Amino acid sequence: MDNPNYRSGFVAIVGRPNVGKSTFLNRVVGQKIAIMSDKAQTTRNKIQGVYTTDEAQVVFIDTPGIHKPQNKLGDFMMDSALSALKEVDAVLFMVNATERRGAGDNFIIDRLKDVHKPIYLLINKIDEITPDDVMAIIEQYKNALSFKEVFPISALQGNNVPELLTSLIKELPNGPQYYPKDQVTDHPERFVISELIREKVLQMTRQEIPHSTAVYIESIKKQDEVLHIQATIIVERDGQKGIVIGKGGSMLKKIGTLARKDIENMMGNKVYLELWVKVEAHWRDKANLLNSYGYKKGNY
Repeated sequence: MDNPNYRSGFVAIVGRPNVGKSTFLNRVVGQKIAIMSDKAQTTRNKIQGVYTTDEAQVVFIDTPGIHKPQNKLGDFMMDSALSALKEVDAVLFMVNATERRGAGDNFIIDRLKDVHKPIYLLINKIDEITPDDVMAIIEQYKNALSFKEVFPISALQGNNVPELLTSLIKELPNGPQYYPKDQVTDHPERFVISELIREKVLQMTRQEIPHSTAVYIESIKKQDEVLHIQATIIVERDGQKGIVIGKGGSMLKKIGTLARKDIENMMGNKVYLELWVKVEAHWRDKANLLNSYGYKKGNY
């Protein structure tokens, strides 16, 4: 790196479930690397997105929504989110403009009191409220923490996101470019592919399949410029398996078609995707299965 004034650093995005952290990350890096759903706790791992310019590189860490764990998977997600706070140069605390400050926000604020780095308050989804409402929300939070700055934003539409990035980069230390300029995530292809498939399961099955789904990539092989991907969707009960497969395999076919399009867009390759569904009772509370499906400490 020839530029002695080059800035770089790591920035955690924290907040309650479903405040728009993944939408924000995808907006910043310019393509889809984090899956999106209106269901809480969609993000399970820390997902790193890389934003690079000629003057700076920011590595964003999108964390699982902070919540009270109900099982070993929940414990993993909480550890993942809170550990991110120890590794970063700044923190973005995101709240939902359409919801009042609640116990979950206060829980996060208490954790942030131990973070001695710049903390930005991001009030997301301002496209859904009036300008007068924004001032009322700022009032709810202004005395909670010593925020570096407050940014009302719309992650979906991009409002005030460039201004936030400019301010954030000024706070980062001088440092190296950690990743090549065209790299937007540090996660291996297998992880991103499994997440894209899981997103489609969440979207297509709606309320019938909550968070009892995992996706395991069996194999990825390239043959004649076509990526052949075999993956297994894991559920906890036979009834869930029936829903994911659908009548005559119709639901599984829809999931596969939508996931294949996203994978092709990401990989720039034609994809042949084979999906299976497997029942693994109580997998979210079995350490060996959590490890197999990619949910283990240090693997984020």
